[in-house]
Amino acid sequence: MPTPALRLLPTLALAAALWCTALPRPAAARCCLEERAATLRALNAVRARHALRPLVLDPRLNRAARRHSREMVLRRYFAHASPGGARFSARIAATGWMRRRGRWYVGETLAWGWGRSAGPWAVVAAWLRSPSHRRVALSPRYRRVGIGIVHGTPMAGAPAGLTYTADFGSGGPSRRRR
Repeated sequence: MPTPALRLLPTLALAAALWCTALPRPAAARCCLEERAATLRALNAVRARHALRPLVLDPRLNRAARRHSREMVLRRYFAHASPGGARFSARIAATGWMRRRGRWYVGETLAWGWGRSAGPWAVVAAWLRSPSHRRVALSPRYRRVGIGIVHGTPMAGAPAGLTYTADFGSGGPSRRRR
């Protein structure tokens, strides 16, 4: 017969997994700031080794990425398209990021893990081992990035960990006709 403390473990694990995703917006926005900064440093270190310009954090792309990571954890799925079929470009457009840009390109990378595999440098290394994620992370066309990291994993029963979304974008303001 499990002790009362053991019976509480599933509830405590769920509470820990949802800790960041269930917080009010200002607190959720602060969630995982160190991990986001370290992920940006890791991405830019790799880009520098390939003679690529560094990525700059973009608030709207951050918002799209954070929302997607949070949604994947809450709704227990792991994909670029939501269960309703919304693609990542639609999520980015909803932030207003594409407005007033003549041409734009967007890309996305996802990851989740626990323990050492959930660290920023490990996640970037995993992206680089995947040909499709590597193409996005090392594309010279991308100059901006939003990195959304939340506590929790998209898979039920997985140990407590982190879920990452990186939304990449390029494209300047559209030229107005005079």
